[in-house]
Amino acid sequence: MRVKMILPALTEATSPLFRPVKYSLFPPLGLATLAGYLGNEDEVTLVDEHVEKVRTDDEPDLVVIQVYITSARRSYELADHYRARGAHVCLGGLHVTSLPAEAAEHADTIFTGPGEDTWPRFLADYRAGRPLARYDSRERTLAALPPVRRDLIRRGRYLVPNSIVVSRGCPHVCDFCYKEAFFEGGKSFYTQTVDAALSEIDRLPGRHLYFLDDHLFGNARFASALFDGMRGMGRLWQAAGTVKSVLAPDLLEKAVESGLRSLFVGFETVNAGNLAAQRKWQNIDRDYDAVVRRLRDLGVMVNASFVFGMDSDDASVFERTVEWAVGQGVETATFHIMTPYPGTRLYERMAAQGRLLHSDWDRYDTRHTVFQPARMTPAELEEGYWRAYRDFYRWKSIWKGASVKPTLRGQARHLAYAAGWKKFEPLWDLLIRARRTNQALPLLEAILSRRSAIRPTHVGMPSASDGGVRSR
Repeated sequence: MRVKMILPALTEATSPLFRPVKYSLFPPLGLATLAGYLGNEDEVTLVDEHVEKVRTDDEPDLVVIQVYITSARRSYELADHYRARGAHVCLGGLHVTSLPAEAAEHADTIFTGPGEDTWPRFLADYRAGRPLARYDSRERTLAALPPVRRDLIRRGRYLVPNSIVVSRGCPHVCDFCYKEAFFEGGKSFYTQTVDAALSEIDRLPGRHLYFLDDHLFGNARFASALFDGMRGMGRLWQAAGTVKSVLAPDLLEKAVESGLRSLFVGFETVNAGNLAAQRKWQNIDRDYDAVVRRLRDLGVMVNASFVFGMDSDDASVFERTVEWAVGQGVETATFHIMTPYPGTRLYERMAAQGRLLHSDWDRYDTRHTVFQPARMTPAELEEGYWRAYRDFYRWKSIWKGASVKPTLRGQARHLAYAAGWKKFEPLWDLLIRARRTNQALPLLEAILSRRSAIRPTHVGMPSASDGGVRSR
């Protein structure tokens, strides 16, 4: 059987003039994981359109396409093309789960939710000549997960080829997140066994890892055992966590001892009133200053995530957010315009209030305003979003952020990481187009290796006397 698996490019990643490095950071593993269920006799190809072109003159028997909201239009184009050529086309992913009826118009079979239980059932049905039109995930387990088919991944096209996922979902229920819709009908957070996760890590060559888990620290017992097992492996790694997990005693220290050097943290907003409205319970009553200080003291760089446009935000939120992040010495920041994705509570609320402006999925990319904000115009929200990026990544801001670090080593590390991420984007564009992105990995590892921990800290629940930006 000839099987073709495609991850279509997000609309925002397809500019013919400029290719941001974030779309070539690491290989997504969803399709490579499903490929592990195929047999040795199957001829399998996997194409990530972010790093290579999709050939459409072939004739596979089975085509599998993973669909995100801003790749939906492109996904449907490819699906329609291959159906016309006689292939059996499968569509799955976040967007398909949110809008199954829309996706079904372009597919022979659709999948809702994660595919570890439904994909093997489909393969058995397909080989028997009786595939269903729809498979809905209900059983949630990673117990029998086969090894990821990393041989199908073009490692040299990515800055960080060693991406890894050891859990699914997240234990939290934020209104703007896809997670609740995607995992409806079963568990919405579950992990591999520690031994299976360590075995997967052991199979990865090189030194650097990037955990793609939504919340690697979500199960403290699992994370603690994982970090214990990784100690002594000599790895450098990056991941995502919450402000709550950073402030928890002991777990962060174990992560650092096992190689954590950079953490993506969802601060989301400096307006405390937004948190309860978006059910961001894990951030309420947390001292954001203490979060950054704790990470900095342990030598961990911060990638801070912020969402603009929540109902308590007015036009002052952009300057206040940037001022806080720069003043704290945050190395990199990721800004988003709040986007009501179909299937989320936020989308339902916005639709009920008549605040959705359109359903052009190409623009649901967190860079465009697709709803009516409460305290700004749509244009003010978009302009403020772009201004926040410009202001945070000005040389003046980068130097100011670096000056917060108390050591020369820490300052140099900050400058190298922040400037490398944004100030040398034309160089990244050249590397991507020359298909040499991976050649910058030694430089990234060198920057991550320059850990500059100040002192050991043990922070539990900070008191109001800490005096930082508090989310309450």
